[in-house]
Amino acid sequence: MRALVLSLSLSLIASPAIASDCTLALVLATDTSSSIDAQEYAAQMEGLAEAFRTPDLRAALLGNRGVHIRATVVHWSGYKHQEQVVPWTALTSPGVIDGFAAQIEAVPRRHDDQATSLGKGLEFSAALLRDQPCDRRIIDLTGDGVNNYGIGPDYFDERGDFEGMTINGLVIRGAMPDPEPYFREKVARGPGAFVMAAGSYTEYAEAILEKLLREISPRYTKIEW
Repeated sequence: MRALVLSLSLSLIASPAIASDCTLALVLATDTSSSIDAQEYAAQMEGLAEAFRTPDLRAALLGNRGVHIRATVVHWSGYKHQEQVVPWTALTSPGVIDGFAAQIEAVPRRHDDQATSLGKGLEFSAALLRDQPCDRRIIDLTGDGVNNYGIGPDYFDERGDFEGMTINGLVIRGAMPDPEPYFREKVARGPGAFVMAAGSYTEYAEAILEKLLREISPRYTKIEW
């Protein structure tokens, strides 16, 4: 019996699910507010899924034997409209990555008539990230507008919600006022934080791939943004 308990204990220590081998926990927080139409929503989901199918991103995810990266996907929009739409997944093999991409592509949009409660989207994402004991913890937030309903990011930052985390922004330009200055001043925070901008949703797929590569491999600098 003691031998069985010891065997089980050792197997748990060696399991890939144990956080000691997790280099990065990544929340992919996607804007689904009313400013985004059905075509733009599809561009986000398909572009994000395709990023995980590219050889470059797979190489970055699988390049360090014995360690892994965990990711999850969040939809955020109105004050009470945040949802974890793809669960935490340890991206440990091509098959797992394929499954993760397929889940992203298949996610239905549950709300299309809500405001842009960006602060609440970050609060929800941070709560998911807080208990992930990985070496780095990042919220990758995409949006095409500023916070226009409810409490903004500063309140949650001052409360300590983002402690030990990095928040990076991907701005989709086109709205007025231009959201990029807001993202640079109010969204990006934490070690190594940065903001990138895409001119439109047609540029999203390329931009999110570059952003993910930069987050996963901090020395990756293919494009200056």
